[in-house]
Parts: sequence; C-alpha cells; structure tokens
Amino acid sequence: MGRLFGTDGVRGLANESLSPELAMRVAGAAAQVLSRGKTRAVAVLGRDPRASGEMLEAAVTAGLTSAGVDVLSVGVLPTPAVAYLTGLYDACFGVMISASHNPMPDNGIKIFAAGGRKLDDAVEQRIEALIADGVTTRPTGAGIGRVRGDYTVEGTHERYVEHLLESTGQDLSGLTVVVDCAHGAAAEVAPQVYREAGATVIAINAEPNGLNINDGCGSTHLDAVRSAVLDHHADLGIALDGDADRCLAVDAKGNTVDGDAIMAVLALAMREAGELVDDTLVATVMSNLGLHIAMRAAQITVLTAAVGDRYVLEELRRGGYSLGGEQSGHVVFPRFGTTGDGVLTGLRLMARMAQTGRSLGELAAVMTTVPQVLVNVAVSDKAAVAAAPEVREAVAEAERMLGETGRVLLRPSGTEQLVRVMVEATDPAQARQLADDLAKRVAAV
Repeated sequence: MGRLFGTDGVRGLANESLSPELAMRVAGAAAQVLSRGKTRAVAVLGRDPRASGEMLEAAVTAGLTSAGVDVLSVGVLPTPAVAYLTGLYDACFGVMISASHNPMPDNGIKIFAAGGRKLDDAVEQRIEALIADGVTTRPTGAGIGRVRGDYTVEGTHERYVEHLLESTGQDLSGLTVVVDCAHGAAAEVAPQVYREAGATVIAINAEPNGLNINDGCGSTHLDAVRSAVLDHHADLGIALDGDADRCLAVDAKGNTVDGDAIMAVLALAMREAGELVDDTLVATVMSNLGLHIAMRAAQITVLTAAVGDRYVLEELRRGGYSLGGEQSGHVVFPRFGTTGDGVLTGLRLMARMAQTGRSLGELAAVMTTVPQVLVNVAVSDKAAVAAAPEVREAVAEAERMLGETGRVLLRPSGTEQLVRVMVEATDPAQARQLADDLAKRVAAV
C-alpha cells in the first residue's frame, strides 16, 4: 500500500481510489489510534455537500461505530466548524468528508485529533499501518458505537456562528460584501455570520445541489465574485472554497487580494492591537517576496514553513505565535481555531476595514506583489532530480544573478512526479527567463 495521507488528509476520486470500503477502513483505523483508551470514545463527523459525501458519510459512520466509537453527526458544515466542535464537545477526534477546492467528482477524509488539531506525520503513519495490516478491533453487543442524537444539526450550526461572531466585536454596518460560497459547506453559515455582524450581504453560488460545488466559482475561480462586486458596487468580495477553510478577496475595483496580502493587512492590525505575538507572522515558502519586503519594512518577522497549512500550524504551536497562513488563502488564528477558516478570515478583514474606515484596496496596498513565474516540470524521480548537483548549481547561479532583487524556489511536488520551479524578480522578463532556463536544466537530468 502506498502512502494514503497527503498534505490534507486522504483524497481521491470518489467511488474509485476513494471507495466506501477504503473510507470504512480509514475510519476504523483512526478510531483505534485516536480513541485515547476510552471505552466509549466519541467522534464528530461532518461533510461538505458534494453528492458522494452521503455515501462516504455512511461508510465512515460504519467504520467508526464498528470500532466502538459513538458518532456526533453534524451534517453539512465547514471544515473549521468540525475542528471547532471537536474541541468544544471534548470529542476524541473529528472527521470531515471533503475534497476542499477539488472538483465535485473528488472527495476526501480529513481527520482531527482531540481539540480539533491536525494529525502529525507519526499518527498518520500509525493509521496507515493498521489499514495495511488489516488489523481491526470489532466489539459486539453493547460495545458497538451509536449515532448520537443529543446534539442537533441546528444546535451545532448556531454554536459555530456564535463562535465566529465572538472573534470580533466590530460592527460591520455600512459595508457591502459579496460572498461567493462556491456552492459549498458555508452556503448558509457565511452569509448568516456577515449579516449578523452588520454587513449588507450579497450571496452568490450559495445553492449547493451536490453536483455544483466549486464549479466555476469560489476561491479557485474569481471571475464570478469580481463581476458581482463591480455590478453591485460592493466594498469587497470574499470567495470561499468548497469546505470554507480558505478564502481569497477582491477589492471594490475588482483587484485580487490573495492570502499574502490578507496576511499583511491582518498582521498590521493585530500588531496595532497588541495581538501579534513576538511581532511574528508564519507563512510558507510559497509566499511572495513582496510579503517579506512589506513585513520587513513594518519590523514584523516572517517565519517560513513547508507548503501546507498543517506545517504552518506546527510552526504556530512551536512558537506560540498568533497568525499564520498561505498564499492560497488558508489563514490561521490560533486563538480562535486550529485550522484555516475562510469565513473567519473574511470577518476579520472586514473588521479592519470598518475599524480604519479605509477601503480594502488601500489596506492591501501595504504589499506590492513581486512578479512570480512558476513552471512545473514532469520528471521520473522528483526527489532525485531536485537533489541533483547540477540542479543545485543552476539554482545557486540564478540566486547570484538575482541578488536582493528576487528569489528562487525549487521543490518536488507533494502529490505528483513534478519538480516545481518558482522564480520571483522585480523584472518580470528576468523572472521568466530564469524560470525557463532552470526548467530546462531540471528536465535534462
């Protein structure tokens, strides 16, 4: 058996690589590893609205209950809501069925440890080992888990909404926001939260039917939210992905405000409020050089983690920091959550606008994006190619040419036999030339 867990859980084409049988085995193995020795462990279970989620929810429920775990099924809710409720209800672990921003045919299983925290590599390996060995613990009689009904879906929904609203006391009256819900898990929650905070809300792509999640909308397709912002003369747009653990934004003129710019705005706001621990922001190696330049000018330290919000979370926990995230829109506020939360990020962004009376465009102007070129090179052995001496020499040569005016990043893909070549430079033509030259050197190995 190959590695099941990627950077964000187990993911694949539903009913093929991610079959109900595999989902049941993953759930049963997770139950054995994460039950904390309790004779009556409890797991929170949620999903996004894609059609295959119904099938996989049944399989995961069977896997958990057959391992003696009681299931609190909370229905369709965002991934960060499942993480939050796992901690709130003191569950042994939580399971979210979602493929995030992936197309509808895909699905995935995300697992949270106690407190709603993402699993570390060692725990994932233990779960994979149990699946590979086929080792199962199956109680009988009264030992079989139950699907508990003592928490209603409505109750869990409202608890999450209250949690979000408590994260900022700022009145958003006077702001008009377009929220693109991606026909996903936050189709009800996001518009409700923003309205209750005082904003005028125009919700688009908020009618999930199981088949339309992420279909030409949401954080991976910004044209819809951009057009709606311009048509309605809104102050901003917020674009969520299918499970709402990330968001991107557009300003009143339709300009994209990505995760780096969002982090820059929020880092300055939190430092001003005395909330930015050690004046430090945690980003990933993919964050734009412009973020580093802007934060350096503001005397804020930027620490870089590997790609994936789980690695950002590890760095946040290690240093006790208060803000981190990714260019893709995963933004984490450890005080309020254990994973990226797109609805919360949008709420905090609007709170900063209301507090300062400044437009999103003005706030985001603190950072100037440095031109970035990314080339994916197909190879037969990504690790060997990335480590090859001739490739390292070519990277060092490009870095010498750029000096302080740019940056080179070369890394193997986490999921495919690709080597990703990224070059940033203040001169776009130089960035393109160096990226192409490096890609040729990589392909030749």
